[in-house]
Amino acid sequence: MTGRVEGKVAFITGAARGQGRSHALRLAREGADIIAVDVCKQLDGVNIAMSTPDDLAETVDQVKALGGRILAVEADVRDFDAMQAVVDEGVKQFGRLDIVLANAGLASDGARMDEMSEKTWRDMIDVNQTGVWLTTRVSVPHMIAAGNGGSIILTSSVGGLRGGPNIGHYISAKHGVIGIMRTLAMELGDKNIRVNTICPTQVATPMLLNESTYRMFRPDLKHPTVDDFKAVSQFMHVLPIPWVEAEDVTNAVLFLASDEARYITGVALPVDAGGMLK
Repeated sequence: MTGRVEGKVAFITGAARGQGRSHALRLAREGADIIAVDVCKQLDGVNIAMSTPDDLAETVDQVKALGGRILAVEADVRDFDAMQAVVDEGVKQFGRLDIVLANAGLASDGARMDEMSEKTWRDMIDVNQTGVWLTTRVSVPHMIAAGNGGSIILTSSVGGLRGGPNIGHYISAKHGVIGIMRTLAMELGDKNIRVNTICPTQVATPMLLNESTYRMFRPDLKHPTVDDFKAVSQFMHVLPIPWVEAEDVTNAVLFLASDEARYITGVALPVDAGGMLK
């Protein structure tokens, strides 16, 4: 089956690498034009290496290699004016907006809630929750004005469905994303705009596969390796895998974005290898 989003336009945040790039390439392959944004710089206080301009350029090259059209801009999802300008320009170039993927997210070092710094808390909430809302805020008016309906997909996490120690800022933000989704689904249903969340478990992207993550999950080791982390991660799942691939999340995103899911809205869909059963 091909052309599942033929003739549609998708706005994707965090598109420079990882899940965002995977989503952009698959939707382009299935016929969509892409509006892509990513911050493409290292944010202060984030120890995990973030995306670069070269990463975003690579996404552009790969979309074009598929024969797709793409507008890619370096922008921070916390910047309302920048995000508004990107979407306005994308709609001007491509003529419409049908799919919104609020995928951009931040990872940071963990700490107990009673020991966490205010900056660590605020940065996480500002990017992972407020940034998601801003993405919808600049997009929804275009979708309503066009009258074509559409699909909005917000990236939450299994962390949005349960608690977890030492990552309370992340857990709180991802719970908030589901709250945004459920509210928007009710507010936009009469416009035939569907709103859902994807809730992945660990995904094999640079945000996960790095030494900071390994130390968070294996604090008992001075220099934990990916294999040390893999054993703990696999224990969290029912299926015998330590993590899913970005493509596995993309498969669910494509389904929710397509007309195959035309009557699905207000759903928090786990892609979790059975992790929520544990």
